[in-house]
Amino acid sequence: MAYRKVCDAQGGPMVSEVLHCSGGLDLDWDLDKEELQEPGPSMDRMQLQHVDCQRSGCSDPGPDPDPELMEPIQQSVSVSPHGRFERLQEDPNYISHFTRAPGHKGQRQLHCFLFRYFLAGVGLFVLGLLIGWFTHTPTIKPPAPPSDSSDLLEELLRRITADKIAALHRSFSSQSDDSEEATARYLYRQWVGLGLTDVHLSNYTVQLSLPGSTPSTITDRFSRQCFLPNGIPCDQRGPNDLPRQQFSYAAYSAVGSMQGDVVDVQYASVDDLRRAKDSLNLTNQIALVKLGQAPLLYKLSLLSELGFGGVLLYIDPCDAPPGRHTWHQAFRVTLNPGGNPAIAEVSRDAGGSLTSLLIQPISALLAKTLLSSPSSGQGVSCIPLAMPPNTERKKITLTVRNQLSYKKIYNVVGYLKGKRNPDRYVLVGSRHDSDRGGGPSAILNQLIAALTEQTKLGWVSDRTTVFCSWGGSALGNIGSHEWGKDNSVILQSSAVAYISLNSPVRGTETLRATASPTLLQLTSDIQRRQLLSCIRGGNCPGPNVSSLQLPGDVNFFANQLAVPTMEFAFEQTKAEKTTGFLSEAQFSAESPETLDPLFKFHETIAKMTAEAILRLVNDPVLPFYPLDIALDVQNKLKDKSLVTQLMLSSASSLRDHAAFFQSETMRPANDPKERDPSHVRMLNDVLRDLEKSFLIPQTPPGVYRNLLYSLPEKTPQFSILRFSQEAALPCNVISKAVKHNCADKEVLCQSTMNQSLSLILRAIRSAERLVCFGLDLFENYPNDTT
Repeated sequence: MAYRKVCDAQGGPMVSEVLHCSGGLDLDWDLDKEELQEPGPSMDRMQLQHVDCQRSGCSDPGPDPDPELMEPIQQSVSVSPHGRFERLQEDPNYISHFTRAPGHKGQRQLHCFLFRYFLAGVGLFVLGLLIGWFTHTPTIKPPAPPSDSSDLLEELLRRITADKIAALHRSFSSQSDDSEEATARYLYRQWVGLGLTDVHLSNYTVQLSLPGSTPSTITDRFSRQCFLPNGIPCDQRGPNDLPRQQFSYAAYSAVGSMQGDVVDVQYASVDDLRRAKDSLNLTNQIALVKLGQAPLLYKLSLLSELGFGGVLLYIDPCDAPPGRHTWHQAFRVTLNPGGNPAIAEVSRDAGGSLTSLLIQPISALLAKTLLSSPSSGQGVSCIPLAMPPNTERKKITLTVRNQLSYKKIYNVVGYLKGKRNPDRYVLVGSRHDSDRGGGPSAILNQLIAALTEQTKLGWVSDRTTVFCSWGGSALGNIGSHEWGKDNSVILQSSAVAYISLNSPVRGTETLRATASPTLLQLTSDIQRRQLLSCIRGGNCPGPNVSSLQLPGDVNFFANQLAVPTMEFAFEQTKAEKTTGFLSEAQFSAESPETLDPLFKFHETIAKMTAEAILRLVNDPVLPFYPLDIALDVQNKLKDKSLVTQLMLSSASSLRDHAAFFQSETMRPANDPKERDPSHVRMLNDVLRDLEKSFLIPQTPPGVYRNLLYSLPEKTPQFSILRFSQEAALPCNVISKAVKHNCADKEVLCQSTMNQSLSLILRAIRSAERLVCFGLDLFENYPNDTT
């Protein structure tokens, strides 16, 4: 018999069956010599000698462990030891003394021996029965969870297959009731059935802008020809045109009818509007505008300022991605920047609209007719649509017939609880609008199924994963904004990242990854890993990662809370300056079976998203890279004509501190002081909050408040600098009657530029202070050595 003693020299936690010993405490076990007697004269005596236990182990701990037999620390696990582990040796000082006292011999002793043999026989018989029973009874043991993070990732990815996603999509699409409430309740049941134990279904009553009972029209006043938004004459409307009407309007536009001349303003840039203003009276005219180059809400604010009364929106076929036939197809846009419009004051004042403009999307064919443009074609030889010089402008009557309705939208939110940091949340968001098909929901359901399977095998994440399926996304990301505002206080202090599944497969040509600078490195690593097993057999695109503004429900988390975000998606074309904002146009979505019959593209997105989730919920130190933020800031300040030397030096200082900070905190975690839970938690909060330094109070309409996100540009720059330059528009295009105010307006424009530069400088300095605080967490950490 031997007693075991294990002393935790580091003071760290040990498993439950090992004794905890404090720093310098020596424990001795003494069992004094004692006689253990039985009734009767015959007995055994046993003596236990005193055994001393020292802090470093027992008096003779035996040989040290062979270093070659010890398993190396896996870098991918990022877990450092909390103390030394020594073999438990049998104590050589343990001595057992047995002395047998003489006893009487007789008949009574014989009976005792016989009774003992009988008991021994019965015991052997029972033991044989038990051995036979357990030998022939199958023992089912659950498989052990993977030993490290790499094994866990491989097992997780193995469980995600195209066939499973296709089956989940078929189940989703087979529901007879496609209303939002029925869809949300179906997802609720699915998530509970897949193993989520904490699922919530919530609803909001919101104001929705929907197409009217009769379609909007555009009428040529000279020929009296009436057209539908898709370019078909009104008298040729068929039964198939009614569903198309759902995607042929501008939600929250002003309603009514107006007459005016058609004015070609191309993309409604500053130069386009200046040329139009120099030759025309723009008051109460109807602008014909191409989507692209700038946010739609920003363009509409300029058009309203210049006095336009109506706007016709279209997509130039030369800008359309391959396979997108815009000639005969109108589309839907929303003027809602986010949330429930019924709450906004402007909504009540304007009868439910968010603008005074009458706005209507139209097809490229109708735009060509109104412009009298000879242009045709698509692709390399395409000639952009434009009104020929000296062409008489058409006079039209624009009628917009939207209607308002109050309806309930539904969100489904489920939680997969973490163990060590359950109050730190990694959000994964999708949408369940019926017009987007079941692709996003099928991917989200597959991710839930794969992760809950791992929890059944014993895996528990470090942080909590929050799965979200949003309602009301098409008309302004209403569900995500309302839920985010209700939980904004918690999210500001606890949200770690947001992974978007807004529209994961909207084409098959380009794999695009978008992420905030904090997550650029992680996003690029995941994309590069998945492209090694490219689904197109060698014809694979290279990594395509950017920090462009993201459309969809990610808006609230990136734009309002500065939560680091990322998204993987397949699309038809690369995001370029002209086509960067075409995603604002909403077309009737093709079914996932049409875009991806084998669901291989869906599988790729699901696996990339799963790897991102696993890294974000499991890594002890968040995989955020502050140096990427500093490099992004310097890259946006390359235009020396706009920035000051003070700003450049501040950006350089941020880079120096971020490089040192990253080298100190991202090294292999072998130092126990880096694994102190409180310091690691503070370190992660510093990494998470860096982006919050770049959140500014106000920006032009349609532009992110988070300065780290950029617009599609040939030369990267902070978006507010671009629009500060364009703030001189009122001075450049005003009429001669008010030119005496131009000097005052130029002063105002220069003040706007200076204010923008001041906001950027303040953000850089705030981020640098936060980085320095992170350095102090470890530079001032007390040294354990004496």
